[in-house]
Amino acid sequence: MALHSLRFRLVDSPTSYGAKRRARRAAWLSNTFPDLAEMSVLDLGGRVESWAGLPVRPAHVHVVNLEPLPAELPDWADADHADACELPTEILSRRYDLVFSNSVLEHVGGHERRRRMAVAVRELAPAYWVQTPYRYFPIEPHWVAPGMQFLPVPTRVVIARRWPLAYTPGKSYEAAMRQVLTTELIGRAELRYLFPDATIRNERLMGLTKSIIAIRKP
Repeated sequence: MALHSLRFRLVDSPTSYGAKRRARRAAWLSNTFPDLAEMSVLDLGGRVESWAGLPVRPAHVHVVNLEPLPAELPDWADADHADACELPTEILSRRYDLVFSNSVLEHVGGHERRRRMAVAVRELAPAYWVQTPYRYFPIEPHWVAPGMQFLPVPTRVVIARRWPLAYTPGKSYEAAMRQVLTTELIGRAELRYLFPDATIRNERLMGLTKSIIAIRKP
């Protein structure tokens, strides 16, 4: 429990390093897209509340997620329950100024589904920002476990169940297996392949690349 509390202090609390890193990323986003406050944004896999407290918020945000939808939405947001790799026609027929996705690409379920998501991202707006944790950073970010992404599946399942810095240590075998099999970090080569018209930026920690971001400006 002490280590799990440490995770909260380091990663999840409002004053943690993780929170400060997310704030810097938000500033980077608004600096990259100076017209963000006037933009219509499609957020694949995000949450409405993530946008609510930003210093610069888009004029309109359309969130698409497989999670349950919020009971109430602000007037600047829409939300749909849908798969980012199999978007319904009513979303594919729309156009946005920017498609945004943060730490979702590694969870969609294999290269083919990542490719489908990338096609939708590139077609739905003239600009996009797609961030994903970097496979070769030495700490696996979801479990905060050194080198976990390079281990065999059975070993990763054991870590997912028992590692005290995981979000929910002590989960069932089935839940841990599902989480492990739907977390697949990628490197720069695949991100460049998925988004050939993007600039790839590195987000660093202590000089090492922690996450990679595919960015296309309008």
